[in-house]
Amino acid sequence: MPKQERLAMTRFRRLAGAGLLSLIVLHADVGSARGADTAKRDAAAAGPILTNICLITDDVKRLTKFYEVVLETQASWSGPDYAELTTGSSILAIFSFEAQQKYIPDVTEAASNKSMILEFRVSDPDREYGRLQGIVTSWVKPPTTQPWGTRSIYFRDPDGNLVNFFTRIKKQ
Repeated sequence: MPKQERLAMTRFRRLAGAGLLSLIVLHADVGSARGADTAKRDAAAAGPILTNICLITDDVKRLTKFYEVVLETQASWSGPDYAELTTGSSILAIFSFEAQQKYIPDVTEAASNKSMILEFRVSDPDREYGRLQGIVTSWVKPPTTQPWGTRSIYFRDPDGNLVNFFTRIKKQ
């Protein structure tokens, strides 16, 4: 990642706790010969691109460790209060409530989300259900074929956030 993008991401991370969901617009050509103005115009034409979701928590280590196991990936840490887990083209960020309070006070509440689902496409929800039996302690729904054409498992992370592992199924 070019230095300009890394600096922008660092600045963003400091403010990432503005809410449970964080939207940022990134364009691969920022800092290239095309220039930032062209990249901004291209990004604006395409519309905002959701690239990060930031969970605010009272226990960054615990929640990060949970997602490292569940997502089978290693977190990148920017100090003890912020971690990122990359999944495909998206990032699940985990940020300390206490640290977030320093930047934008009194706008979030840790572990209190009841209005969003973190959805991850997987190849086989049934296999994931078996793999996660010793990890997940709060199951919401076992492997089920949904009427909208997905096979899903639903569970809650240690902070109570709802998670869906799903795959699209072929129509019969």
